[in-house]
Amino acid sequence: VSQVPVAEGKSVQQTVELLARRLEALGADKQGTFGVDCETYHTAAALGTQGQTGKLMYVMHNSEYPLSCFALFENGPCLVADANFDTLMVKLKGFFQNAKANKIESRGTRYQYCDFLVKLGTVTMGPSARGISVEVEYCPCVIANDCWNLLMEFMQSFMGSHTPGIPSVFGSKHDSTYSPGDTMVQYMELFNKIRKQQQVPVAGIR
Repeated sequence: VSQVPVAEGKSVQQTVELLARRLEALGADKQGTFGVDCETYHTAAALGTQGQTGKLMYVMHNSEYPLSCFALFENGPCLVADANFDTLMVKLKGFFQNAKANKIESRGTRYQYCDFLVKLGTVTMGPSARGISVEVEYCPCVIANDCWNLLMEFMQSFMGSHTPGIPSVFGSKHDSTYSPGDTMVQYMELFNKIRKQQQVPVAGIR
């Protein structure tokens, strides 16, 4: 999962269309849509007084896994629960409070190209588009490091110089099996990066 910068002189939507055209030129077929969303919860003030700093928790959903809900701590574990976890969070509001203005999501089109699945998404916070996400999966392989070079080569064919480096989540896995939680960790990192970019003054950037 990586971020693609907006092309110079173009909008987020125009850049997404440009990437979509490149994929279709390669021969990729549209396979419906996808969505990933993320809500931020912070530990309630009462807990922060017990000598520990308030932690952020991210509750995420992915349309590829409609019956699951993912709860992640930054630099911490990823909990995979069933979809009722959202109701549990309402009951835990004495411990975790929803930072309502912080909801961020990526929605877009799924493409299939041979054994590759590509999801091209527009990242939005509230009403405005904030960036572009690209998720690429090589379906036959479940050991992440075994297919990284192949993924790189494929991504270069439509992302060019914006092809990402190896995700940090791969570094800790080596030869272990890749899981949906690993994808969600990458989305969490991407969303946090986009949030931080919004906080920087954007004078001079078009």
